[in-house]
Amino acid sequence: MTTRSSRSRIALALGAGALALAACAPSSSSGGDGGGDGTTLTVWSWRVEDKAAYEKIFDVYEKAHPGVTVDFKPFKATEYNKILATGLAGKDGPDVPQVRSYGQLQGTVASGSLVPLDGKVDLSSWDENVVASAKGKTDGKLYSVPLARQATVLFYNKKLFSDNGIQVPTTWDQFIAANDTFLKKGITPLAVGAKDDWTLPIVHEVLAGSRFGGTDFQKAVTTGQKDFTDPDFVASVEVLKQLEKYMPKSVTGVAVTDAMTLFTSGKAAMYPGGSYDLATLQKGNPDLEVGVMQVPPPSGAPSGATGTTAGWADGNFAVNSKSPHQEAATELVQWMATPEFGQLVADEVKQISAVPGVTYSDPVLKQVADDYDKTGSPYLLLTDFRYGSPTGTDLLGKGAQELFLGSKDAKTVSTELNTGVMTWFKPTS
Repeated sequence: MTTRSSRSRIALALGAGALALAACAPSSSSGGDGGGDGTTLTVWSWRVEDKAAYEKIFDVYEKAHPGVTVDFKPFKATEYNKILATGLAGKDGPDVPQVRSYGQLQGTVASGSLVPLDGKVDLSSWDENVVASAKGKTDGKLYSVPLARQATVLFYNKKLFSDNGIQVPTTWDQFIAANDTFLKKGITPLAVGAKDDWTLPIVHEVLAGSRFGGTDFQKAVTTGQKDFTDPDFVASVEVLKQLEKYMPKSVTGVAVTDAMTLFTSGKAAMYPGGSYDLATLQKGNPDLEVGVMQVPPPSGAPSGATGTTAGWADGNFAVNSKSPHQEAATELVQWMATPEFGQLVADEVKQISAVPGVTYSDPVLKQVADDYDKTGSPYLLLTDFRYGSPTGTDLLGKGAQELFLGSKDAKTVSTELNTGVMTWFKPTS
């Protein structure tokens, strides 16, 4: 059996984004299937930072399945889609690929690369919004098992808040006052990396989700009662411009990794990101006292608006239709739907598991999960507006960059977002 250390060396040799090597890497060793002797299952992922955690997780599986080795191979996130498409098109792809969710899953489904899991995996007790991420839009079949429920989060440095006499704000005025205080002290209030446009729709949800109305707006826009030119949505985009002065100077030239370093080094007070960032932030500075908060509703928010935590499903696992070990691969994916796997994801990967009933020992992760359960809303540009091209997230990401550069205002950004998605989006009623 391949040892865990030798597998690490193999993965390092492959390199994070080595497409050529990935395409020719053997999918699995010869041997039996369904737990037989000598079966090696390859699992591909875009989460290089989670390699050690997944090796611990799959050690648990291997101990319960003698003769099965799980070889976890992560690749650079920005190159993963191309690497995966090449692998699935040939004979040397992974047995179990980590696949995208919602709209980004549909191309992989249409290619016939994945095995339908209906009747093999039971997700009937799961959150419907989570399960929707794993289905084909056209045929409604289940093609993957969701890994995690991600959520938008405003992380904050507890020590910086305490040292400067600032309480966690509960009103918009208090939030602005906190930002002003940090700015006067020479501390960057909001660590934003706008060079990476994919992060900006998330930043928008964190800072202004309650300004456009969260779940209520999602229901209105998906049924055709409203669109993205609605005054409340335009105002939510304007919130980003209003808060730009609290972000790093020349924010469109700052990468998200640099923004995270500002936060973990104590040079920034808050970092708007996703729950998937927690483990990275903790590794970046193990002594950092991280807290999470919901941004209070900005001025002018719809009546009754409260702070919200937007969420979505992410990082699903599927079975390659060309895998020579479909039975064993399916058994592994079935295990990924169990509480045992879900708890390991929470404990080792430090993410909110998609599996119901998981508990969280990390207090920060527990609060994010609780906030999502209590006042959660969908990250609608991902959950509902990625099923066509151009996607909602791409349009808002690039539009927000232009907003910060001063070449477009909030109304233009919102109008172009609406025009783009309405070329393919059809309201449900």
